[in-house]
Amino acid sequence: MTNPLANRIALVTGASRGIGFATAKALARAGAHIVAVARTQGGLEELDDEIRKDGGCATLVPLNLTDSDGIARLGAGLHERYGKLDILVGNAGVLGPSSPIGHIELKAFTDVMAVNVSANFQLIRCMEPLLKQSDAGRAVFVTSGAANKATGYVSPYAASKAALETLARAWAQETANTKLRVNLFNPGPVRTRMRATLMPGEDPTTLDTAEQVAEFIVPMCAPDWTETGKFYDYKTRSLMSFRSPA
Repeated sequence: MTNPLANRIALVTGASRGIGFATAKALARAGAHIVAVARTQGGLEELDDEIRKDGGCATLVPLNLTDSDGIARLGAGLHERYGKLDILVGNAGVLGPSSPIGHIELKAFTDVMAVNVSANFQLIRCMEPLLKQSDAGRAVFVTSGAANKATGYVSPYAASKAALETLARAWAQETANTKLRVNLFNPGPVRTRMRATLMPGEDPTTLDTAEQVAEFIVPMCAPDWTETGKFYDYKTRSLMSFRSPA
């Protein structure tokens, strides 16, 4: 059994459940050492148990990503311990309120932006120097179809994912002449807690699992992945380029 990510350090946010949990496990099976970040200590410990069962290893980082100083300390700690970062998977996200825009309080809006946008901005700032120390730094951010559809009644979430996509694309442009590759991944409807919250009447067995989705994120983290500034759509199994509006 090959380990294409052996000796590579992978930071995964939102790793205590859902797509983050499954992606951390999949990356570990491919040989990476996982730096698992989430608010939930229990979920991280469960992840650690699962990774160890498969013969992998992980470093657990209980951290609320709204703590920008905490992200900076994490970057400093990774620099001191490893001197580099090979993989960044920006998966952590919150749905926020499901209401008409006029019914949403400002704090609820800014809370969504803090996790889905500002935290990823800080991750980019603090992890870019480490990713550039890698021989093949790879960054993947999990987005949503709500971004380009401007989905109603989840406007903070849709707006935050649109902002995340623009942030990642700009970063991809800025780093195009380096070894760092930056891309976006849209999982579509997946059997997760967030999806169940949004669509409580939906039969979850009609949806793919987080484990199925994660298998498609792993190749985007590998050294032989060469695309940057692209968008992988899981539903259609296609890698897309962004185009200007007609």
